[in-house]
Amino acid sequence: MEQTNSHRPQVSAFALFLTFSRITLSGFGGLMFWARRGLVERQRWLTEQEFMDLLVLGQLLPGPNVLNLTVMVGYRFGGWTGAAAAVAGFLGCPCLVVIGMGVLYQQYGALPHVQQALAGMSTVAVGLLLATVIKLATVLPRHWRPWLFGVLAFVGVGVLR
Repeated sequence: MEQTNSHRPQVSAFALFLTFSRITLSGFGGLMFWARRGLVERQRWLTEQEFMDLLVLGQLLPGPNVLNLTVMVGYRFGGWTGAAAAVAGFLGCPCLVVIGMGVLYQQYGALPHVQQALAGMSTVAVGLLLATVIKLATVLPRHWRPWLFGVLAFVGVGVLR
């Protein structure tokens, strides 16, 4: 996971702000897919393994794992200024969107088309989560115990509720 500063791309605070704004504005229903896509595939700021390492560390720390990832990536590429810019991008625009959606839902939430659209969006979120799990699983070691626990957790939560 360690890289020398000379091998790290130069990333401005504004680029961090825009990237994390794009991630959160795209991430309705789940941010992991969009965070991985934005940081690994689009920007190429992180490798698959670096993303996994930072994600695991973010899950160990208190708070939302993708927000922890945001702080670590921002700090890695821009110090405290980069971390602040990444967090501002991660939280700023989505906050405004949620307020606007709340106002619209209060006005139009009872309409049947709105209810159908929300049901469809939840299905898309499940698909994105599944796609992310599959892509992240390719980097993990091939041991049967973690897979067993994953399947048992899925059956317990998804099937047995």
